[in-house]
Amino acid sequence: MTVDQFAPRLTANTKAGGCASKLAPGLLDKILRAIPRTDDPNVLVGFDHNDDAGVYLLTPDLAIVQTIDFFTPMVDDPHTFGAIAAANALSDVYAMGGRPVSALSVLLCPAGGDMEIVSQILRGGASKMREAGAAILGGHSVNDEELKFGYAVTGVIHPDRVKANAHAQPGDVLLFTKSLGTGVITTALKRGIAQPEYVDAAIGSMLELNRAACEAMLQFEVHGCTDVTGFGLIAHAREMAMASDATLEIEAAALHLLRGAVECAELGAIPGGLNNNRSFAESCVEYAGRPPAAVTQLLYDPQTSGGLLLSMPEQDAAGFERAYPKAYRIGRVMKRGAKPVRIL
Repeated sequence: MTVDQFAPRLTANTKAGGCASKLAPGLLDKILRAIPRTDDPNVLVGFDHNDDAGVYLLTPDLAIVQTIDFFTPMVDDPHTFGAIAAANALSDVYAMGGRPVSALSVLLCPAGGDMEIVSQILRGGASKMREAGAAILGGHSVNDEELKFGYAVTGVIHPDRVKANAHAQPGDVLLFTKSLGTGVITTALKRGIAQPEYVDAAIGSMLELNRAACEAMLQFEVHGCTDVTGFGLIAHAREMAMASDATLEIEAAALHLLRGAVECAELGAIPGGLNNNRSFAESCVEYAGRPPAAVTQLLYDPQTSGGLLLSMPEQDAAGFERAYPKAYRIGRVMKRGAKPVRIL
């Protein structure tokens, strides 16, 4: 692939960008059901409840958190793409309450492409890993026609401080730490119909580490936590609800949306991943209210480097809001009802 084919628009050479390029959740769910579970008492968190990362016990006071995440470009600037890929991979460790310590890069790119572009991607990723305090130990590369990049990240955590998605309790407050809409905005960018200010807002959100949100939540009691990424808010809420045997009630009007997200959705910039998410998860949703059509679409929008969804007791939620002012309330946890998710 020549420089002209590979740049300046990285997004022009992808079928789907960022977390929208993941396998459809319905297909992945079928695949995971066929995989035997590991019979190892040191596995504190596996893939039984679709948690963000695995946790393995090393000593009574130390466990490791492991995850891997890589995807296709969702923005056109190589350095920015690399940095977003790093932030997205690191997010899984933060969602478990862990501290990232090391990473291995995963790179798939055309051997005939411009290696300076690839170098910029790697430098972008390295800059975000430095910000997180995680050392890059090496990586693996493969010749592939479509560019893909990300990291396998290892973190550390005390076994008593693991934040899984399985313990949300009725009466808890639901909080979220970012705005929704990166999927539709980056799809609009790929199609050449996104306003620059919309793209800038989405990039700013995707570049922001969940580190500060993680550090703030560790000061309080957290019953459930997950980061909202490729499967969208509803599918991740569904996972938390089903793992906790509860219903998550979400107030659509309370959600913060990125600038331009509604406009891009109304223009039809709907990523294939959004449709896959909706097809998989909407049967688990009760609509007690009916949000505007564009807002309903955004409930299923695949997020890249999205925010943390947390379930906390009222008193801890108030403290967390003071410690991390970007967090905001989007609903509550209820006893299990007819459906795992209820939209007001």
